[in-house]
Amino acid sequence: MKNLIVLTLLISSFCTVTVGQDRAKIERAALDYLEGFYEGDTAKIIRSIHPELHKNGYSIDKNTKAFKNSIMTYERAIGFAREVNENPRWAAPADAVKEVEILDANTKIANVKVTAYWGIDYMLMVKFEDQWMITKVLWQSLE
Repeated sequence: MKNLIVLTLLISSFCTVTVGQDRAKIERAALDYLEGFYEGDTAKIIRSIHPELHKNGYSIDKNTKAFKNSIMTYERAIGFAREVNENPRWAAPADAVKEVEILDANTKIANVKVTAYWGIDYMLMVKFEDQWMITKVLWQSLE
């Protein structure tokens, strides 16, 4: 039993050290996502999201005042960033909120909350080799 406890402590401390070292990489991926959309920087979008991205969101329809669903793929995310780059009026305000909170992280997966000027995004990330990438996003606009 004593050996089992020691082994468990060793494994958990190894995971904590590894995750601790990856926190900056997880935060950078989330910031690349935000800044990619804010600035229209496709390189940041490509660096932060996985080609299998599935982004599903809910925003208030101005006419009906009801929530409407929208889905964004990898290709559409890059296209949106490109549109922002080509038309700066789509860019985020200079003082736009940009908050990243790591809710949970392990050696291979992470759950992150991002607060943006458009709303709240909850994202799931996966570590591919040494790169953290966003695979799933569920978001809601600010009401």
